[in-house]
Amino acid sequence: MSQPDDLQQHPVPAAMAVVDGALGEVAEVDPIYMSTQDKATALIGLSTLIDRVEELRMRVLATADDVASRDGARDAAAWLGHHGRRDRGECRRRHRLARSLATRETTAQALRDGTVNLAQAEVITRAIEALPDEIDPGVRAQAEERLVTEAARFGPRALRVMGRRILDVVAPEVSEGLEANQLKKEEEQAAKRTSLTTRRNGDGTTDIRIRVPDQVADRLLTYLNAFTAPRRERPSAPDDRRPYDQRLGQAFAAFLEAADPDRMPLHGGDATTVLVTIDLKVLLGQLGVALIGDEPITASEARRLACMANIIPVVLGGESQVLDLGRTRRLFSPAQRKALAVRQPTCRAEGCDIPADWCEAHHGADPWSQGGKTNLDDADLYCPFHHHRIHDHRYRADRLPDGRVRFHRRT
Repeated sequence: MSQPDDLQQHPVPAAMAVVDGALGEVAEVDPIYMSTQDKATALIGLSTLIDRVEELRMRVLATADDVASRDGARDAAAWLGHHGRRDRGECRRRHRLARSLATRETTAQALRDGTVNLAQAEVITRAIEALPDEIDPGVRAQAEERLVTEAARFGPRALRVMGRRILDVVAPEVSEGLEANQLKKEEEQAAKRTSLTTRRNGDGTTDIRIRVPDQVADRLLTYLNAFTAPRRERPSAPDDRRPYDQRLGQAFAAFLEAADPDRMPLHGGDATTVLVTIDLKVLLGQLGVALIGDEPITASEARRLACMANIIPVVLGGESQVLDLGRTRRLFSPAQRKALAVRQPTCRAEGCDIPADWCEAHHGADPWSQGGKTNLDDADLYCPFHHHRIHDHRYRADRLPDGRVRFHRRT
């Protein structure tokens, strides 16, 4: 005797129970005893099953606003992130993809059948959504079908490239004239989204997160790959077994050390240069520490950097460069500006924290035109705002005990 309809189990929980039971049966099975071909089949098959299960989860997620409403959550993604103890960003991405797939039946069905994987489905939906608004729905459907077909041969990266030129394939008469406008919009959007942020980890490392246009990233990777490629002149060198991301990171450090500061824009009146502050005894081989800015480094690292053509050692207790030029010149030399940056890391005005690199050198109490010398002892660094103020006759500048300057408006 069959149960009433309202008591019958929904097919989705029933399927979950079957999958859960099947997984329980193999929970203690060791795959090491599988044949090579069985392992290959399992890797492909399990990957396809995972994507098919994920499609089902997204289908449920797209219709679960009532769950969020019941528990007072913002939406179904927020509910899943909280109650499932999952990454909320990942839940939001899946929620967005679920909504997109709800209007892309061809892609959704292919993901359901296992003929496209999850990454391919994301690429296809984004490509169709990126088409100009004036594209006819019929052309959109043709573009989607073609990309789904190509997914049987190409991975996500190649599909992404195809997606940008899909109109040339399915509707060349439509794409003519639209490509230039589309590229212009992409470039404008890329410029707006370009950013670089850093975060100190407190363990001697810094995380750098950067978003740049594709062509900039390609150029950077080309440069870095030149550092990671095997040395042709050393065919007998051992294989580099470091992970690729580690090799790229160390290549980035080597790339910066190899950069020529003479070819960079002037920064604060001088080419960009790294200053390493080190005691003379340490430089000559004794133990100790040095500083890059305010960050300590080991003596051995400082001695290595001191050998670099682009690194200027500020030797304490030794004589490295002529810094006192008397009245032989009016402008401060690059060497003097570097020394000033060590002595005065920020603008000399009280309460101003503009870094020395952005400041301008000032002749102090005695202007050069009145007989003042272009010497370090007679120099101050001021940001452009306070450099204007120091020359403003309406203000008086008083020297404080710590060497900074306090401005007072004359009455």
